[in-house]
Amino acid sequence: MYEEIKERFEFIFESILLIENRFFKIKFPDDLINSQDGITILDSIAMRLQAIGDNVKSVAKLDSSFLNKFPEIEWEKIMKMRDVISHHYEGLDHEIIFNICINKIPELKISIKSILKQLNGG
Repeated sequence: MYEEIKERFEFIFESILLIENRFFKIKFPDDLINSQDGITILDSIAMRLQAIGDNVKSVAKLDSSFLNKFPEIEWEKIMKMRDVISHHYEGLDHEIIFNICINKIPELKISIKSILKQLNGG
Protein backbone atom coordinates (compact mmCIF):
# COMPACT_ATOMS: atom_id res chain seq x y z
CA MET A 1 0.00 0.00 0.00
CA TYR A 2 2.81 2.42 0.95
CA GLU A 3 4.47 1.92 -2.45
CA GLU A 4 1.19 2.55 -4.26
CA ILE A 5 0.60 5.77 -2.32
CA LYS A 6 4.11 6.90 -3.24
CA GLU A 7 3.43 6.13 -6.92
CA ARG A 8 0.21 8.16 -6.78
CA PHE A 9 2.06 11.17 -5.39
CA GLU A 10 4.83 10.79 -7.99
CA PHE A 11 2.14 10.87 -10.69
CA ILE A 12 0.54 13.95 -9.08
CA PHE A 13 3.93 15.71 -9.05
CA GLU A 14 4.54 14.77 -12.69
CA SER A 15 1.09 16.15 -13.58
CA ILE A 16 1.86 19.42 -11.80
CA LEU A 17 5.08 19.79 -13.81
CA LEU A 18 3.14 19.17 -17.04
CA ILE A 19 0.50 21.74 -16.05
CA GLU A 20 3.19 24.32 -15.31
CA ASN A 21 4.89 23.59 -18.62
CA ARG A 22 1.64 23.86 -20.60
CA PHE A 23 0.46 26.97 -18.73
CA PHE A 24 3.78 28.80 -19.14
CA LYS A 25 2.75 30.97 -22.10
CA ILE A 26 -0.75 31.78 -20.78
CA LYS A 27 -0.90 35.35 -19.46
CA PHE A 28 -4.66 36.02 -19.21
CA PRO A 29 -7.73 33.79 -18.68
CA ASP A 30 -8.98 34.46 -22.22
CA ASP A 31 -5.71 33.10 -23.63
CA LEU A 32 -7.27 29.70 -22.84
CA ILE A 33 -10.24 30.24 -25.16
CA ASN A 34 -9.20 32.76 -27.85
CA SER A 35 -7.32 30.33 -30.10
CA GLN A 36 -7.17 26.66 -30.99
CA ASP A 37 -3.85 26.42 -29.15
CA GLY A 38 -5.41 27.98 -26.05
CA ILE A 39 -8.33 25.55 -26.13
CA THR A 40 -5.92 22.64 -26.52
CA ILE A 41 -3.93 23.91 -23.51
CA LEU A 42 -7.15 24.32 -21.49
CA ASP A 43 -8.22 20.77 -22.35
CA SER A 44 -4.83 19.27 -21.51
CA ILE A 45 -4.60 21.13 -18.19
CA ALA A 46 -8.15 20.09 -17.29
CA MET A 47 -7.28 16.45 -17.99
CA ARG A 48 -4.25 16.67 -15.70
CA LEU A 49 -6.32 18.33 -12.95
CA GLN A 50 -8.81 15.50 -13.33
CA ALA A 51 -5.99 12.95 -13.06
CA ILE A 52 -4.65 14.68 -9.93
CA GLY A 53 -8.10 14.46 -8.36
CA ASP A 54 -8.38 10.79 -9.35
CA ASN A 55 -5.08 10.02 -7.68
CA VAL A 56 -6.01 11.92 -4.52
CA LYS A 57 -9.23 9.88 -4.39
CA SER A 58 -7.20 6.69 -4.81
CA VAL A 59 -4.92 7.63 -1.91
CA ALA A 60 -7.99 8.32 0.24
CA LYS A 61 -9.34 4.86 -0.61
CA LEU A 62 -6.00 3.14 0.06
CA ASP A 63 -5.52 4.82 3.45
CA SER A 64 -8.39 6.97 4.68
CA SER A 65 -6.21 8.74 7.27
CA PHE A 66 -3.15 9.48 5.10
CA LEU A 67 -4.42 12.79 3.69
CA ASN A 68 -5.34 13.99 7.20
CA LYS A 69 -1.62 14.27 7.92
CA PHE A 70 -1.51 17.22 5.51
CA PRO A 71 -4.46 19.46 6.48
CA GLU A 72 -2.90 22.49 4.76
CA ILE A 73 -3.89 20.98 1.40
CA GLU A 74 -7.47 21.37 0.23
CA TRP A 75 -7.94 17.69 -0.63
CA GLU A 76 -11.74 17.97 -0.78
CA LYS A 77 -11.55 20.81 -3.32
CA ILE A 78 -9.08 18.83 -5.42
CA MET A 79 -11.44 15.84 -5.48
CA LYS A 80 -14.47 18.07 -6.20
CA MET A 81 -12.65 19.70 -9.13
CA ARG A 82 -12.05 16.22 -10.51
CA ASP A 83 -15.80 15.57 -10.31
CA VAL A 84 -16.64 18.88 -12.01
CA ILE A 85 -14.25 18.13 -14.87
CA SER A 86 -15.52 14.55 -15.18
CA HIS A 87 -19.25 15.22 -15.00
CA HIS A 88 -19.79 18.88 -15.96
CA TYR A 89 -17.00 19.58 -18.44
CA GLU A 90 -19.22 21.62 -20.75
CA GLY A 91 -19.76 24.11 -17.92
CA LEU A 92 -16.11 24.34 -16.93
CA ASP A 93 -15.04 27.96 -16.49
CA HIS A 94 -11.68 28.80 -18.08
CA GLU A 95 -11.18 31.55 -15.48
CA ILE A 96 -11.37 28.98 -12.68
CA ILE A 97 -8.72 26.86 -14.43
CA PHE A 98 -6.58 29.97 -14.91
CA ASN A 99 -6.88 30.85 -11.20
CA ILE A 100 -6.05 27.30 -10.14
CA CYS A 101 -2.91 27.40 -12.29
CA ILE A 102 -1.84 30.79 -10.91
CA ASN A 103 -2.83 30.43 -7.25
CA LYS A 104 -3.10 26.75 -6.34
CA ILE A 105 -0.66 24.76 -8.47
CA PRO A 106 2.52 26.47 -7.12
CA GLU A 107 1.59 25.82 -3.48
CA LEU A 108 0.38 22.29 -4.27
CA LYS A 109 3.73 21.60 -5.96
CA ILE A 110 5.59 22.59 -2.78
CA SER A 111 3.32 20.41 -0.62
CA ILE A 112 3.53 17.38 -2.92
CA LYS A 113 7.34 17.71 -3.08
CA SER A 114 7.39 17.70 0.74
CA ILE A 115 5.09 14.65 0.92
CA LEU A 116 7.30 12.80 -1.57
CA LYS A 117 10.36 13.65 0.49
CA GLN A 118 8.69 12.13 3.56
CA LEU A 119 7.55 9.07 1.61
CA ASN A 120 11.12 8.59 0.41
CA GLY A 121 12.37 8.64 3.98
CA GLY A 122 13.79 12.15 3.93
